[in-house]
Amino acid sequence: MRETVREPMLGQIRLQWWRENIAAAFEGGAVRRHAVVEALTAAIRAYCLTRAHFNRLVDAREEDLVEEPLASLDALEEYAEATSARLVYLALETLGVRDPLAEKAGFHIGIAYALAGLLRAMPYRTRIGPALVPAEIAAAASRHLAAARARRGAVPPAALPALLPAIVAERSLARLKRAGNDPFDPALTAPDTMQSWRLAIASLRKRY
Repeated sequence: MRETVREPMLGQIRLQWWRENIAAAFEGGAVRRHAVVEALTAAIRAYCLTRAHFNRLVDAREEDLVEEPLASLDALEEYAEATSARLVYLALETLGVRDPLAEKAGFHIGIAYALAGLLRAMPYRTRIGPALVPAEIAAAASRHLAAARARRGAVPPAALPALLPAIVAERSLARLKRAGNDPFDPALTAPDTMQSWRLAIASLRKRY
């Protein structure tokens, strides 16, 4: 949110617009003629998506408008759960998967994916506090990936598409490790040309 909105007031207006449209989608009211809103409303109503996930997402993005960095690893993980894991939960629901083990795997994968993304964003702009060391954050992300994969045998196969961000996070963390856990290493700006293939292979192998 902070990357696209310079003025906090404009960000507040945009988020309130989304709150109103999400409320209308869940409450059966008319929604605005907007491609994304109409598609989202259709998904909410077709798959009975959980409103609390949307509310938490919007609240977390409102926190983005504050310039204060996240000063502890716990705060960073809480932010990651709100902004990333919630999207995984919604993806699971869209797939018809409402399984506690799949949701727990999604919890860990969502956090790992977000932490890896925050590390990639450090050279540009990020809410990571100055006291947090990149190696510490990367280690936390790796722990979350391991926790998700420990549940792999018990997660329904239908959940796989929602859990594939684990592949992206793993690759990002591997590249960062090769760079000495220095997110400012210029080598990390090069695109990962094999990412699509890795995702395809993981899908064929039915492993996240």
